Amino acid sequence: MLSRPRFIPSALAGLLVLFVLGAGTVPARAANKDMIQLQTQVQQLQDALARLQQSNDENMGVLKSLVQQTADSVNKMTVVVNGMQLHMQNQQDAAASKSDQLSGQIQSLNDSLDELKARMARMEKSLSDIQSAQQTTNAALSNLPQGAGGAESSGQPAGPPPNGNAPVYNSGKPAPGTPLSALTGGSDQQALPVPAPTAGPSAGELYRTAYGDYIAGKYPLASSEFQELIKAYPDDNLSGNGYFYIGEMSLRGNKPSLAIKDYDHVLEHYPDNSKIPAAHLHKADALVATHQNEAGVREYRALIQRFPNSPEAAQARAKLSQVSRR
Repeated sequence: MLSRPRFIPSALAGLLVLFVLGAGTVPARAANKDMIQLQTQVQQLQDALARLQQSNDENMGVLKSLVQQTADSVNKMTVVVNGMQLHMQNQQDAAASKSDQLSGQIQSLNDSLDELKARMARMEKSLSDIQSAQQTTNAALSNLPQGAGGAESSGQPAGPPPNGNAPVYNSGKPAPGTPLSALTGGSDQQALPVPAPTAGPSAGELYRTAYGDYIAGKYPLASSEFQELIKAYPDDNLSGNGYFYIGEMSLRGNKPSLAIKDYDHVLEHYPDNSKIPAAHLHKADALVATHQNEAGVREYRALIQRFPNSPEAAQARAKLSQVSRR
């Protein structure tokens, strides 16, 4: 028998080894390729995240810049608005001050006008007294005798005396400059009628006296004199002025409640009085001083509605805004 060659098993073993080695190399290469792809994808993802982070940082920076610019603009606008408010407040204060000054001047003019009216009333009364006295004198002269009584009683002719100073009669009237004793005959002189006593002081005189004491700062005396005027002439318009100034003195004396009552007398009983706008304004001031803000606001508005173009209405508008801000 022929024997089998001994190198065959060795060749087979080598082939098996190569096969095993080849079979193990293919999966290893495939795994390495997947890993490379995975690493590439991870790297790409990391790059994308980095770009996203960078973009986000840039956007945040832009947003912060915009927010800062907006904050700066708001701050500048706030400064401008505050400046405008301060300017407007200064203008309002200046307007209120000018309005107060104008109202004071108008009030002074009204007071001067009232004083002038009182003086005119006094002058009219004086003129009336003078006319009455003149009429009385004329009546007395018309009742004198028509001839020289002294000459007739002595039996002497009625011709002129030697000195030539005797009165000359013309149409039954004595010549100018003729003494009354020569006309009446000495002891037989006719007595002149005595004028009837005049009545008490007029409303104008009482008001003028009281107002003068008010201007001089003599408030207790002026108050009593205004009360006397009101008692003597309750329906006279000057009595309305008296109530007004009594209210002014009460308000200056820190008695706003009493002042309100006096102003109400002017508003309710003297509707045509020139002090009506000022009475409205100062009554509202007194109401605010007594913490009756709502009533004061109503009084300011009533003044503005009734006298919209008056200086007191301008003051009421300024004070109304001040009270509304409280």
